[in-house]
Amino acid sequence: MAELTHSVADMIDHLGRLPGIGRKSAERLAYHLLRVPKTEALALADSIRSVRENVRYCEQCFNLSEGPRCLICSDPRRDSTRLCIVEQPRDLISLEQSGMFQGLYHVLLGRIAPLDGIGPDQLTIDPLVDRVRLGAFTEVIMATNPTVEGDGTSLYISNLLQEYPVEITRLARGITAGSVLEFTNKEILADALNGRQKL
Repeated sequence: MAELTHSVADMIDHLGRLPGIGRKSAERLAYHLLRVPKTEALALADSIRSVRENVRYCEQCFNLSEGPRCLICSDPRRDSTRLCIVEQPRDLISLEQSGMFQGLYHVLLGRIAPLDGIGPDQLTIDPLVDRVRLGAFTEVIMATNPTVEGDGTSLYISNLLQEYPVEITRLARGITAGSVLEFTNKEILADALNGRQKL
């Protein structure tokens, strides 16, 4: 890296540590930031600083927030009888963008993954159980990712919530509209068959 200044090499190194960014992408981003107007590059730096200094987890649902409670938990128009459990804040954002769910959320901040050394005590499962015990929820929707770890996490939480008077559901799975059966994998076909509906 002798041909690069220390500052440029340092920026490329830091950009290259971001998920999904390889060495070449980091170099392109660094050179892009050197070409844009100074105000634009510094605005990016300021936004990163602001996020790191101001964003925290909501004290109730563990979504990202700039105050003690996030915008969803603070909204009195939300349906407080339905609780949707997701793994990460980005999953919550995806569900919100659909515009179909008006209830509350609980973010686990991960999933149980024994091979990665992540157990239930490292997630927000205890506060979740307390919310269900103390709340007026009638339905808890398991919206963990459809992976081995996500399904295992759902099963673990479902077992903990069995003693409470709530209906536990999960997101529907199966074949998406416009797909072709011939090219659909067997796990998706199995979910579609098990979750079939009346016409």
